[in-house]
Amino acid sequence: MDILGLWTKTCREVGARDDIAGAGARLVAAYGAPTRKYHDLGHLADVLHHLDLLASDPRTGLSAADLAVVRLAAWYHDAVYDTPTPENPGPDNEERSADLAGAELSGLRVPAATIAEVQRLVRLTRLHDAAPADKAGAALCDADLAVLARDPSGYAAYTAAIRAEYAHVPDELFRPGRAAVLQALLDLPALFRTPYGAERWQARAVANLTAELVDLTA
Repeated sequence: MDILGLWTKTCREVGARDDIAGAGARLVAAYGAPTRKYHDLGHLADVLHHLDLLASDPRTGLSAADLAVVRLAAWYHDAVYDTPTPENPGPDNEERSADLAGAELSGLRVPAATIAEVQRLVRLTRLHDAAPADKAGAALCDADLAVLARDPSGYAAYTAAIRAEYAHVPDELFRPGRAAVLQALLDLPALFRTPYGAERWQARAVANLTAELVDLTA
């Protein structure tokens, strides 16, 4: 995947101008930080891939213009990703990512309405609780959570990467924290809001989450 080529294409589609290459390079550097073991360029590419899958299903209901904005939000949804520390136990990554999107996209002269929508979508990935009529939000959240529906070996690789990203957090803190995240996902009315996600990913994802939660709380 030509990740910077995709960035440039998306920027052009939403009317961005000026230093598109510089903004893309900064995002690639952020996702490529050595502290990132899961929320990295591989995750970004995975989200973009799953967005394409969802968009190929007409039931998702995204126009080409809508899809460009959702892709832009995907680029920024984990642009800032700090793991908790004793000094900062609750970093507000989504809010800071949305703020970064606002600043950078303003510099690229993206229309204000598009920037506001990108920021809204980025913030939505905090809880992944898109409203029933929110087609753009459903697509981004489903693409972000598609990893939960991997086969057993793929899911094990995902959880190992998450643990590596939180290697500085001792087990006695990591396990209940991770269990709370999983339980919050399982408590959602539905993990996946698009028809494609509900049909293809829901059952496997629930099984994976439930099995991991049992292991964490054993």
